[in-house]
Amino acid sequence: MRRALSTFLRSTPVRATLRTTPAITLPFMGSSPSSTMSYPHQKSESEWRAVLSPEQFRILREKGTERPGTGEYDKKMDPGVYTCAGCDAPLYKSTTKFNSGCGWPAFFEGIEGAIVRHEDNAWGMRRTEIVCANCGGHLGHVFKGEGYKTPTDERHCVNSVSLKFKDESAGGKSEL
Repeated sequence: MRRALSTFLRSTPVRATLRTTPAITLPFMGSSPSSTMSYPHQKSESEWRAVLSPEQFRILREKGTERPGTGEYDKKMDPGVYTCAGCDAPLYKSTTKFNSGCGWPAFFEGIEGAIVRHEDNAWGMRRTEIVCANCGGHLGHVFKGEGYKTPTDERHCVNSVSLKFKDESAGGKSEL
């Protein structure tokens, strides 16, 4: 019986689909405040799809999550500013980035007024979602009290796909 089940699972299209799925999208139960709020930088779904890659759209607009350790900015420690991949609004200074070992870029605070927090009760967990204050793009979640030696005792766990980086050493001095 076990061998028959194993053979069946290896031959089904569902198993092949799961093996080739590049990342996960977590379905949310009900709408969160960020999906019903109004933000200064607004676009229709088709306008967002036209300017974002499919992965950026999945994460920024559909609240997806990239796989840990796969993001371009997880280990980047260069001086500069991280901006929203959706609207280019400045979100984080590189001086607030730290290595948390979680597999996603971690910051201990955002630029003042750049990030909005919402309660996220998806999957039976209570978390705090963080979104861009300018366009409402999903960035990730913030966790408090984990014991990191940071000034705020917070970890903003941010998807790399939600960010762009402006390098200060390449002549693009930040005014922030």
